[in-house]
Amino acid sequence: MPRVKRGTKRRASRRKTLTLAKGFFLTKSKLHRSAQEAVEKSLRYGYKGRRLKKRDFRSLWIVRIGAACRSSEISYSKFMSGLKKAGVELNRKILAEMAMNDAAAFATLVNQAKAANGS
Repeated sequence: MPRVKRGTKRRASRRKTLTLAKGFFLTKSKLHRSAQEAVEKSLRYGYKGRRLKKRDFRSLWIVRIGAACRSSEISYSKFMSGLKKAGVELNRKILAEMAMNDAAAFATLVNQAKAANGS
């Protein structure tokens, strides 16, 4: 089998890795092997973090909606159930925004949910 020295391809690959590792601590930003390991791990964390962000935001929206519901004397689950029965198709992001910034509109939604639940 012929010998392969790689040359510019190897240099380009290493430069790419070290560019991604810029700002890492000590040898992780300077030595190729350490940088390669750190970059691979950081990319894995980034992938996982993008998925966790969705979960965290949904949880935050639910907390905000729940707090607004408690001040209107209805539980979160009854509120969401009532909205579904009333045919209101607003997602949790919009509901949380309304709960924080537009109390009057949120109160009308609460009334609709209570009416749909029959209470």
